[in-house]
Amino acid sequence: MMFNGYNEGLLDWIRLWLQEDVGSGDITTQTTIAPGHESKAIIHAKEDGIIAGMPVAEAVFRAVSPSLQFTAMVEDGDRVSKGTVLAEVEGSTHHILTGERLALNLLQRMSGIATRTRTYVEALEGLPTRLVDTRKTTPGHRMLEKYAVRVGGGANHRFGLYDAVMIKDNHIKGAGGITAAVTRARAHIPHTMTIEVETESLEQVEEAIQAGADIIMLDNMGLEPMAEAVRMIKSKAPHVRVEASGNVSLETIKGIAQTGVDVISVGRLTYSFSSLDISLDLNAKKGGGTA
Repeated sequence: MMFNGYNEGLLDWIRLWLQEDVGSGDITTQTTIAPGHESKAIIHAKEDGIIAGMPVAEAVFRAVSPSLQFTAMVEDGDRVSKGTVLAEVEGSTHHILTGERLALNLLQRMSGIATRTRTYVEALEGLPTRLVDTRKTTPGHRMLEKYAVRVGGGANHRFGLYDAVMIKDNHIKGAGGITAAVTRARAHIPHTMTIEVETESLEQVEEAIQAGADIIMLDNMGLEPMAEAVRMIKSKAPHVRVEASGNVSLETIKGIAQTGVDVISVGRLTYSFSSLDISLDLNAKKGGGTA
């Protein structure tokens, strides 16, 4: 999986995030704890969930100081219960406390995304429909958030505007229709790139089929017209993949999948989730002064 080993681009981001938090120095730790003080800290879960971001948390502490010893007790993708010790961090108390908040922020957010994703994956159990995320991510954190979706059992949609053509309503308006938009896109992209068209009605679905779309998204359709759209696409263009999107919830996702769509994209995996409650506690002093 990604992050087995450190990605240099990720380390660059971590250094920027540490600079944002630390600034000219961790003044509280500097003024309250003796310079030579060392501790062992535990990172533990305060609620049940799916863990994602252990290598990222380790990378934060390594960026603060390579001398810190980080020992992971669980792996990304593990389901943990409240009270589970996730990792131990040992070394300079100053360094541990300097990296604490950034490491926890990333671990909590990524685990929250993985946990939410897993609930959606479980709602699709027994069905062939694939769950994917969207570009509705936190700026600067897309790589981490999309990784967390994969840890939770989901898959990734496109990463950015550069890796696939996705013709949405405003592109259709600007181009003068679905056919014009697909024709123009096809003339400029490499043969290996796909074209997806967002549709809101059966009339648009028909036009997307005739225009030669590779993927047709059914956006905010009710179950009945969605099922009819799937029948149209599968009978006229069986090679075309069908994606459903728009206001998908845990309550509605199974019914959407049962219409026969191949993929369901869910934005709330990365924009509407609760961070998993995770904490760090110093639990063993090794000397060098008083805490």
